[in-house]
Amino acid sequence: MDNLLDDWWPSPAKLNLFLHILGRNQKGYHLLQTLFQMLDVGDRLAFKLTNDAKISLSTPLKGVPEEENLIIRAAKLLQSTCGISKGVTITLDKHLPMGGGIGGGSSNAATTLVALNELWNCKLNNTQLAELGLALGADVPIFIHGQTAFASGVGEQIFPIQLPSQWYLVANPGIHVSTAEVFAAPELPRNASPIRWDNYKFEETRNDCQTFVTNRHPEVAKLLQWLVHYAPSRMTGTGACVFATFATEAQAMEIQAKLPEKWTSFIAKGVEQSPLKIKQQAVRAASDM
Repeated sequence: MDNLLDDWWPSPAKLNLFLHILGRNQKGYHLLQTLFQMLDVGDRLAFKLTNDAKISLSTPLKGVPEEENLIIRAAKLLQSTCGISKGVTITLDKHLPMGGGIGGGSSNAATTLVALNELWNCKLNNTQLAELGLALGADVPIFIHGQTAFASGVGEQIFPIQLPSQWYLVANPGIHVSTAEVFAAPELPRNASPIRWDNYKFEETRNDCQTFVTNRHPEVAKLLQWLVHYAPSRMTGTGACVFATFATEAQAMEIQAKLPEKWTSFIAKGVEQSPLKIKQQAVRAASDM
C-alpha cells in the first residue's frame, strides 16, 4: 500500500453483490436495492494545485470528451460550489476498465471531490460531498462514504454493514456495456420485491441486469458460465465485469491461473472501509497535529 500521506489518492473499485430493481420514481430514475462491496484495489489520482482557475486532466481518457469526464465535472462542481479561485492539474493512473460495472468513473469523481475538499480547504462534510456527488452519478455517494453498505432508492440511501471477509476474482470480458442502454431496455425487470437487509443471503439474490446483458453480449455469458463452475459467480452492476467469491486469496489465485488468456482479471479483498476513506482520515489526522 502507498504511503497514506503521499501525493496519490486511491480511487477504489466496488462490486454489486446483488442488484434488484424495484421500479421507478416520479422522475423516472430506477429504484434499486443493492449491496456495495468495497475492494482494496483500484485507480489512483494526484492533484497539483494551480494559482489560476483552470481545471485540467494531464492524462485524458481516450474516447471521453473533457466536458463529459466525471473527474473534470467533479472538480468544477466543487470549485463553483465553494467559490474557489484556484485551479488544479489532475493526473489519473488508470487500472479499472471502463464500462465494467465496478465503479471506475464514479469512483474517480468521488476521489476528486474528497481530495479537493481537503486540498482546497472547502470544509464540507461527507454528507454534503455525497449530495454534490449524486448530481454526477448514482454511485458517487457510496464511494464518498467509503464503506461497504446496503443501498436503496437511487443509490443514495446507504446503510453501512459488516460482511465476513472474502476474496474476489474479478474478470473482464473485454467489452464495454453502456449503463444508459441497460436501464433504457424495455425488457429489463423492474418489479422486484424489497428484501430486508438482515435477511440477505447471496444465493437468494440476483442481478436484475444480468439476463439482459448476457443476452446482448455473448462474451459476458461465456465468462459467467466459465466462472460459475468454480465458485459462486455473478455480474456486477450493469456489467461487463463478472466476479467469483472465495474464502481465501489462494483459492482465488488458483482459479485465476486457469482463466483463459482472452480475459483479463484481478484479485481483490473485500474491505469494510475503502482505501479512499482511510486516506481521508489520515490526511485529516495529519492536519490536526
